[in-house]
Amino acid sequence: MKLAEALAERAEATRRVEQLRARIVGSARYQEGETPAEDAAQLLAEAGEVLGALETLIRRINRTNAAVEMGRDGTLTDALARRDVLRLRHSVVTAAADAAAGTGERGYGRQLRSELMMLSALPVAELRGQADVLAREIREIDVRIQRTNWEADLLD
Repeated sequence: MKLAEALAERAEATRRVEQLRARIVGSARYQEGETPAEDAAQLLAEAGEVLGALETLIRRINRTNAAVEMGRDGTLTDALARRDVLRLRHSVVTAAADAAAGTGERGYGRQLRSELMMLSALPVAELRGQADVLAREIREIDVRIQRTNWEADLLD
């Protein structure tokens, strides 16, 4: 099985657990004289089975991520960490540029000469340029990660 297939299975198992949780909560209590819509104990047992399989799958994915080398990006785990930090950095730079540009503020300038003028404390154009570079880096590393996910075999 390829790593990408295991990641898809992990996502499906996570969705299944969430669906079972909602069904368990909905059936955990019922009014006297009525029968519950579903057997909460059976649903709970099914959730336990899915969670056990999910734990095994996550362990295998993590082992694979730590072992697979991606050249200059290091291991797949290193590349994932780099991508996460790039996304956070992009978010910070974009938020700073938006705030410095006054995005989201009511009104965009003075209406009277006597009003104080708002000035930018940061170079908006430079920050937008940095955000563009970061966005490109995110796309590039994401492509390399996706390629590796489809090429790497899942470890036991």
